Amino acid sequence: MISQNLARYDTKLAQLQRKGRLRALNRGAGLDFTSNDYLGLASSSRMRNALLSAIDAGVPVGAGGSRLLRGNHAEHELLEEEAACFFRARRMLYFGSGYTANLAVLSTLPQRGDLVIHDALVHASALEGMKAGRAQVVSVPHNDVHAIDSAIRDWRRAGGNGAPWIVVESLYSMDGDRGSLSDLMEIADRNDGFLYIDEAHATGVHGPDGIGYAAELEGRDNVVVLHTCGKALGAAGALVGASRMICDYLVNRARPFIYSTAPSPLQAASVRQALAILSEEPERRAKLLELVSFANRRFAERFGRSGSGTQILPVIVGSSERAALIAERMQFAGYDIRAIRPPTVAIGTSRLRITVTLNVDAPTIERMIDRLAEVIEEEGV
Repeated sequence: MISQNLARYDTKLAQLQRKGRLRALNRGAGLDFTSNDYLGLASSSRMRNALLSAIDAGVPVGAGGSRLLRGNHAEHELLEEEAACFFRARRMLYFGSGYTANLAVLSTLPQRGDLVIHDALVHASALEGMKAGRAQVVSVPHNDVHAIDSAIRDWRRAGGNGAPWIVVESLYSMDGDRGSLSDLMEIADRNDGFLYIDEAHATGVHGPDGIGYAAELEGRDNVVVLHTCGKALGAAGALVGASRMICDYLVNRARPFIYSTAPSPLQAASVRQALAILSEEPERRAKLLELVSFANRRFAERFGRSGSGTQILPVIVGSSERAALIAERMQFAGYDIRAIRPPTVAIGTSRLRITVTLNVDAPTIERMIDRLAEVIEEEGV
């Protein structure tokens, strides 16, 4: 018998089950078409050997405290220095995760009296950061530059006299499309505002040397950039690049930074190695981009519509139940593809989010797309 206090949770879970939205934890099995390990670094021998060397050198597993107490380690500082140089930032701060970084930045930097305008499809962690902050928040339709400009003008007319913050992603995680950063930068400059760019899915893959799509903007006083380390970099954590003053302010005022135990120094060492690999093995990116082009061409041939042009290929099927069924059939065929359902995406846009990584090759991609097309046809999508 479930107690009355627990019954409400059981009821909610039952509702999710009926709507085809109940989630469960499943291990990765089959060929990888779902992870964000784009460059195949997570299990690479070079990353593994770097960690073993760090352990042999006495780098501790745990930090033992927050960065402001005894948890600040030489590995954290070396990573921030090397990453700032790599990404052309004035300074960088290392956080334990992209979620924590988005929460810290967006709950701390926009002030009371400011306006935060965000693309409707930004990460959930960014939304949580804005919700925890004190600035007014406005959502605009996806990739609608004019709506952002209009929102600022309307706010100014209504008496808004703070700073506008434009919050976007350079490469969107569910649709695989790009944001218009140059246009957004012009709007931010013209309105004495800030541009916050989440590079999570571009870092390590796109831009010169894998710096990201914001490479030409990083280092400006009114630009803040997030680079996550758990995707193409194959490690964990996140780096926030900004001016020295902005970083100092985060160290002093960002509660998720101040009151969190610092990331493992070993974790910082692994990110340092990932950046070294990006610099020393450009052939990894070149090979991935070749696979991305191949996958997009094959996708267009098989489905009669163009792909995203990036390593993220969404296949929108509509209902949660149908997306889960197709994903299950693909998993049974040996391809690890997962269904993405509400609330992660809008109702009616449940999809398969297929990623291209160096964990597979071109013949495998071709077989997967052929099998997916057959399954979709059989299911009447």
